[in-house]
Amino acid sequence: MSADCVGGIMRRQSAFGPVGLLYSAATLMVTATVLLPPTAFAASNGLNVTKQVQKKFTPLPNFAPLVQAVKPAVVSVIVHLKNETIKSSDTSNPQPRLFAMPFPFPFGFNYRFAQPERPVPTEALGSGFFISPKGYIVTNDHVIRHAKSVYVRLADGQKLRAKIVGADHYNDLAVLKVNRSHPFPYLQFGNSKHVRPGQWVVAIGNPFGLSETVTTGIVSALGRYLDNFEHDRFIQTDAPINKGNSGGPLLNQKGQVIGVDTAIISPDGGSVGLGFSIPSNLVKRISHELIKHGHVNHGFLGVEVQGVSRDMAQALDLKSIDGRSIGALIAGVAPNSPASRAGLAPGDVITKINGSSITSVNELALRLSDIAPGRHVHLTYVRNGQVRRATVTLQKRPQDVNAAFQEGNDITGLPSQQAGLGLSLAPLSNQSRAQLDIPASVHGALIAGIKPHSPADRAGLQDGDVILSVDSMAVSTPAQVVHDIHTVVAHHARAIAFRIMRNGQTIFVAVPMPHKHGG
Repeated sequence: MSADCVGGIMRRQSAFGPVGLLYSAATLMVTATVLLPPTAFAASNGLNVTKQVQKKFTPLPNFAPLVQAVKPAVVSVIVHLKNETIKSSDTSNPQPRLFAMPFPFPFGFNYRFAQPERPVPTEALGSGFFISPKGYIVTNDHVIRHAKSVYVRLADGQKLRAKIVGADHYNDLAVLKVNRSHPFPYLQFGNSKHVRPGQWVVAIGNPFGLSETVTTGIVSALGRYLDNFEHDRFIQTDAPINKGNSGGPLLNQKGQVIGVDTAIISPDGGSVGLGFSIPSNLVKRISHELIKHGHVNHGFLGVEVQGVSRDMAQALDLKSIDGRSIGALIAGVAPNSPASRAGLAPGDVITKINGSSITSVNELALRLSDIAPGRHVHLTYVRNGQVRRATVTLQKRPQDVNAAFQEGNDITGLPSQQAGLGLSLAPLSNQSRAQLDIPASVHGALIAGIKPHSPADRAGLQDGDVILSVDSMAVSTPAQVVHDIHTVVAHHARAIAFRIMRNGQTIFVAVPMPHKHGG
């Protein structure tokens, strides 16, 4: 049997053609002889089933009063886009994102998207909600980022022209403003620190242009980090969130906003119960700053960082710190930055900020996101196994973070030289620099080949990587790399930390030493 749909009504067909009344009547007759209505069972044993349900069944939460009260404060955001071609990840009505980000990333706030370019529609849709009777509306930055003009449609159908008060690309938040003669209904922020996994939540928004759509679910998890975001940890929910929900509120059962629906993870673009909301405490702080100043000043330390693996901890002599995964490894320092002036260098591992332990790269990002430019930051870091401290004054984040890391950054034919770990090395020639876009200021040795299944291969080193240093010892030739490897091996190191440049980014890779078996 097959089915087709005409005008939204399903019409079934059999292999013998359209099914007529004879088939339907036969079906009804058979059904009537086999199935008894529920009331027949109730009558047979003298029970009123409905009353039994009412006595024994605990109803699920009824969100109708909540929804009726909060709907007037939720709006649909209509964006007329600029006539241009932009990256698909930056469209105002984007495909649900599977986030990806180059690693490591600099602080603060440097994002890259690698999606192909494509033409975008002239109009896009999103959601938002009032936070003030004066007409201030919170939404996502990615909803209005490429707007030529913005309108909002209220719950009563009224359409108003909106002004963009301010936007913060790095936290993906924006504030709009509309005006009318009488006050607007608005929502109150709840405290996202009090949110707990398992509690009921309600999402309201404008998915696929279906305004005032209500979905419910629970808080699935807290503290979710997503690539391309450095701000506070996301609230994860299984309440269905789709395209057009972006910027809408996530509410608790008191009708308080505990998050702004921002992203989903999905293999096909539809909701699969993996939705993410920006916590309300961050939204409240950013929105107030946008209303007051029109922008948010982010502090800038000037470091590129990466996580510390077990092998890297051994290579950097971090095993004495406390035996667990800690800190953020500095892979690069921007010239003339606060970090540079404080004497921080690649290979240092930041373990504390203002006395609070740093357990990961994301933890460092979270701590720095709360510190404004001009404020002093007390850092604890490890260099060559020794604990050091520095006081750094954050500066305002530059517009072009990549340029800040590359400008003036002097980082200190193909016969190969085997370096013992499965590496084939070659000098940096003019030809290789041109092919791999390696600046003349970069000095090191080019990895020309990797032996399959070798320690270097298993550690993730690749052809085209440029070795800049071996265990904090700067190198400029293949011979220096080989010499320094032998020096490290002579000290019975369990792993070697290579600082490399790959695609313009500097990172550390720890290569474990092969186990030796003796008789």
